Amino acid sequence: MTLEQFFKEVPRAALAFSGGTDSALLLWAAKTYGCDVRAYYVNTAFQPAFELADAKRLARELAAPMTVVEADVLSVPEAAANGPRRCYYCKKALFTTLRKRAAEDGYAVLLDGTNASDDAGDRPGMQALRELEVRSPLRECGLTKDEVRRLSREAGLFTWDKPAYACLATRVPTGTAITREALEKVERGEDALFRLGFTDFRVRLLGEAARIQLPAEQMEKAAREHTAITQALEADFSAVLLDLKGR
Repeated sequence: MTLEQFFKEVPRAALAFSGGTDSALLLWAAKTYGCDVRAYYVNTAFQPAFELADAKRLARELAAPMTVVEADVLSVPEAAANGPRRCYYCKKALFTTLRKRAAEDGYAVLLDGTNASDDAGDRPGMQALRELEVRSPLRECGLTKDEVRRLSREAGLFTWDKPAYACLATRVPTGTAITREALEKVERGEDALFRLGFTDFRVRLLGEAARIQLPAEQMEKAAREHTAITQALEADFSAVLLDLKGR
């Protein structure tokens, strides 16, 4: 099945829209192939501000309607507790909220951007999507991440080479309760590294310290700019550590 065929079969749908590469291609395809689609961005403490900015930009460029749904994910006890099944409880809560809002707007089908490279297996988040009967057109059409990027580039989407970005909750070690303060510290740290020219990295919490994970090719740059990095993060973290294993 192709995306064109999918959207001929599903002519009206709501899309869980993150502003990332996968959901961006889906929104483009839905608009291109005549689907009556509305994008829904769930705004939580787990998402950095730039993701919402990217989502708004893409929706504007595609002239696609987008609704921002505010959700207090930290009010979900199992998500805030950050146990091994955090992702299940988070996705279950957020997609339940999305499905309800979409139904109120007259959309019976809810889509997400899972692609064929994503290992469904027993991943907790995938389980939540199955339980809520969320459809994943990229996966159903057999489109891998590489193919999604190629098609996005051909479509002229600025998201075609956007690095994958897991939510901020993944920066907190499993078993450590997630607080808004911790998430804000991580976001400020990652914003600072972006401004210094680093890409595709993570700032992970290690107690009160920051553990920076960079791609191997950016290690030398980090060594040269260690003073600037330390100065940018020292207000929020007791120490700034570079993980030599990289990403």
